[in-house]
Amino acid sequence: MKILVIGDPHGAIENVRKAPVKGVDLILLTGDIGKADLARKRYFENIERKQKGLDELEYDGKFAKQVHQQIHNSTIEILKYLSRYAPVYSLQGNVGIPTLSDVKKDYKKYGIKLASTREKVDSMKNVNLVKNRVRIIDGLRIGFLEYFVDTNWVQDFKPSDYKKRLKKAKMATDKARDVLKRFGNLDILVCHQPPYGYLDKVSGKFGAPKSWQGKHAGSKVILEYIKKYQPKYVFCGHIHEGRGRVKIGKTQVYNMGFNGEHIVVNI
Repeated sequence: MKILVIGDPHGAIENVRKAPVKGVDLILLTGDIGKADLARKRYFENIERKQKGLDELEYDGKFAKQVHQQIHNSTIEILKYLSRYAPVYSLQGNVGIPTLSDVKKDYKKYGIKLASTREKVDSMKNVNLVKNRVRIIDGLRIGFLEYFVDTNWVQDFKPSDYKKRLKKAKMATDKARDVLKRFGNLDILVCHQPPYGYLDKVSGKFGAPKSWQGKHAGSKVILEYIKKYQPKYVFCGHIHEGRGRVKIGKTQVYNMGFNGEHIVVNI
C-alpha cells in the first residue's frame, strides 16, 4: 500500500500540488487543513499585549468573517484537489473546521452569515474527517486522535487563565488517554501534536512569543501511548519547527511539518 502523508497544509495549495499524488492508494493529513494566518497573527499579538499589560485586540464581525472565509475557502480547495487522486483521511487539528453550530453562534454574536465548512466537507466524495476513531484501511489499523490540550502544556506554558485552562485540559487529557487505550495496538497513529520531548520544541521561527521559546509543546499522553503500544508509525504536525523523524522504541515518529511538506510510505 502506497500512502502519501502531508503535514498541516494550512491552505498552501501551491505546495500541496508538488506532492506526488498520482498512483498513491491513500492520503493522510495531520490536521490544520485551512489557512489561518489572520487568526494566528491576532492570537500571538494578544499574548504579547497581555504580557505588556495592554488590552487585547477584539474580534468584530468584519474580522470574524475574514478569518472564517480564509479558513473555509482554503480548506475546500485543498480537499477538492487531493480527493481527485485517492481517499483522503484527516484530523481537524487546532485550526478548526467550522460546523453548523459554530456558524449559528457567529450569526447570533456578530450578525454575519457564513458557510458551514463541516457540512461542505462531509458532502465531499473521497474525503473523511475522523475524530478519535480507528479505521481499518486495506487491513491496516489506523487510529486518528483529535487535537487536545494536554495538561503538561498548560503547566509548562502557564496561560493567563491558568486555572480555567488547567481544568479544561485535565478533562481533555483524560478523554485522550481513554481514546488511546481503546485504540490499543495500531499500525499507524495519526495525531496533531507530537509526543512530549520529541520533535516538539518551540522556537521563534514562526512568531511564537519569547516566553514560549525553548519549551516542549508535545503531549505526554501520546508519548505514554507510543512507549506502551509501539505502533509502526506515528504521523503528527502542529509544531512546525519540529519537522523531522525520530525512533521511539520500534516506532517511527514523523513530525510532518506544515504547508504541504510530505513523504510517501510503502507498507
